[in-house]
Amino acid sequence: MFIDRVTLEISAGNGGNGLVSWRREKYIPKGGPWGGNGGPGGSVFIEADVQIPSLDPYRHKRIIRAESGGSGGPNNRQGKKGKDLVLKVPCGTLIKDADTGDIIADLTHDKERFELCRGGKGGLGNFFFRTPTNRAPNYATPGKKGSIRKVEFELKLIADVGLVGFPNAGKSTLMSSLAHIRVKTAPYPFTTLKPNIGFITLEDNSRIYLADIPGIIEGAHENRGLGIEFLRHIERTKLLIILLDASGIDGRTPFADYQVLQNELSSYNEDLSKRPALIVLNKCDTDESVENIRDFVKEFSKAYPDREEKFLVISAVTGEGLEALVYEIREIIKKEI
Repeated sequence: MFIDRVTLEISAGNGGNGLVSWRREKYIPKGGPWGGNGGPGGSVFIEADVQIPSLDPYRHKRIIRAESGGSGGPNNRQGKKGKDLVLKVPCGTLIKDADTGDIIADLTHDKERFELCRGGKGGLGNFFFRTPTNRAPNYATPGKKGSIRKVEFELKLIADVGLVGFPNAGKSTLMSSLAHIRVKTAPYPFTTLKPNIGFITLEDNSRIYLADIPGIIEGAHENRGLGIEFLRHIERTKLLIILLDASGIDGRTPFADYQVLQNELSSYNEDLSKRPALIVLNKCDTDESVENIRDFVKEFSKAYPDREEKFLVISAVTGEGLEALVYEIREIIKKEI
């Protein structure tokens, strides 16, 4: 299971208590106060790590606590400092207040670190309170409590391009062809049950990252199919590829699919429907595709007369049109940087 959201109660360590102690050594009859301070509690840091793909390490955790500081010792010994706790999360993780939903931090870069909970200060031993007028203080202070926060980790994958389409539109096949990674493909809907991420390597060895999310169907914003839960993973993208099935094998037309996808995107987030997008008609290697593509262009021009849209026709299986698609992706990404 792909875990991209967890709720946790995280607390820093408490500070150790100060100690009341007296110096008792031979030949020092009036040794005075000798109790040490308590050690500070450990703090909790959240660190982004590019090697971690999901929030799965926190799947079965609900409460996480850092180490508390040790109590002060005799002979004015400082208590042991509580060990800091570093929680590693995937790049692109939002940290939210679980009660208010406010964003506390957004970790997008590898090794980026944020202090979430600060450890409590150690208490003061009676040695600290000695003065010329108070030579025998018989008191110490307890350690401070570490801070506690109830937070939600929410993962939003970081990619340049997001693939959007109906189930069986060929997103996984296209992902495999462009990014050269093994993605499950099959001739039935919803083969993609979790987001996949890969990259296109360009001539200068730079990379364009792609995110493939599960297929969207009509009514996804009302939680039909797999819902729109995974749409958060394309919120950070600079470009969307609207992949349409030109074969019409499922009894739908490419234009009807396009309208549904646009409606679902805007129902989830209005900004997504306005993001730069490439309309790509897939499965051009089928007999039915020629007529369906022609009809799509006519219907699109009639419905959106003010839009001068460029349509790309490809076959993710045979590789036809993929070179032109990569070129268009590269040019748009360059403009958006």
